[in-house]
Amino acid sequence: MAARLGPLAATVRDFTALTGVPVDLPTALFLRARLAGLPLPGRVSAGGSCRLLATADGWAAVNLARPDDTAALPALLALLGAEGGDLTTAAGGVGARQLAEQAQLLGIPAAALGSAGADRPAVRAERHGEPLVRPLPGLRVVDLSALWAGPLCARLLGLAGARVVKAESIARPDGARSGHPDFYRWLHDGHESRVLDFATGALAALVDEADLVIEASRPRALRRLGIRAERFLAARPGRVWVSITGYGRDDDRIAFGDDAAVAAGLTGRDRHGDPVFLGDALADPVTGLFAAHAAARSLAAGGGELLCVSMTACAAALAGAGSR
Repeated sequence: MAARLGPLAATVRDFTALTGVPVDLPTALFLRARLAGLPLPGRVSAGGSCRLLATADGWAAVNLARPDDTAALPALLALLGAEGGDLTTAAGGVGARQLAEQAQLLGIPAAALGSAGADRPAVRAERHGEPLVRPLPGLRVVDLSALWAGPLCARLLGLAGARVVKAESIARPDGARSGHPDFYRWLHDGHESRVLDFATGALAALVDEADLVIEASRPRALRRLGIRAERFLAARPGRVWVSITGYGRDDDRIAFGDDAAVAAGLTGRDRHGDPVFLGDALADPVTGLFAAHAAARSLAAGGGELLCVSMTACAAALAGAGSR
C-alpha cells in the first residue's frame, strides 16, 4: 500500500508548496474509517455497500450504495438470467464486463476489475477563459459536490484561505450528512452553507458570484439548470472549474469510491491471490487530493481552465505505482 501512495505523496507535497497548507495523508485517506470504527475491508468494502464478486472470467465490483441501487437488484438479476436468485451465483455465470455493463444500464455503480486502465490522465485541463493570476486567499469557491471527493478538495482550498460556500439542493441534501457527524464537520468546518431550490435559478446566481466552482454532476444536468462550465470560464478572466466524474465528462457511467478503485485496479490481494478492497472508498479521498492540487496549480498559473478530474483515472495513477 505504502509504495502505491508515492504519486499521491508527491502531489500533496506540491500542493503544500503552492499553498503552504500541510496535508496529512493518513488522516485524509482513513479518518472516516477511524471515526466510524469501520472494519478492515475484504471482499466486502469497509462501508459494507460494495462487493467484489467472482465472475466467469475474473472479478467485478457491484456497489449497492443507495436505496435505488438495492431496489434495482431484482431487475439486474433478471437481466443476468438469474431472476429470483442471488447476485453471487448470478455473477459466476457471466463475464466481469457483462456484469458491470448490465448493472450500469440500471444506474448501479459497477466495474470489472482493472477495466478503466490508465489511458487518461488523472486531471485533464481544458482552456476556456483568459488567464489572470490572483492569490488564492479570499477567492470565492462554490462547492456543488457531495459526499467526499469534492468536499475534500473544498476543505483544502478553504484551509489555503479561500471563502467556501457549500450549496445543496433543498430536495436532495448531501448524503454525507447521514454519515458520521464528526467527519462531516471535518470536511465542512468554516464553510458557509446554502440550501437552495435549484429550480428557481438561485443556484445559477450563486455560481455567477464564484471564482472557482467544484462539482460532481453530469454536464447535461447542470445545463438543464442554466449552468455551463465553458460559459462560466469565458465570462471573467482567472476563473477555474473543477469537474469530478467517475470516468470522465464524456462518460455517463456512475462511480463511487470503492467501485472506482476496483475499475482502476487499485486493490489488494489475499493469501490466495484474489482481490480485496483497499482502504475505505479509496478513490474518493485520492480524487479529492488530486483535484485540490490541480485547482491550486491552475490558479497559480492564472486559471481560465476546466479541470476534468476522473475518479478512476486518479485511482489508476496509484494502481501500478507499487510495481514500477
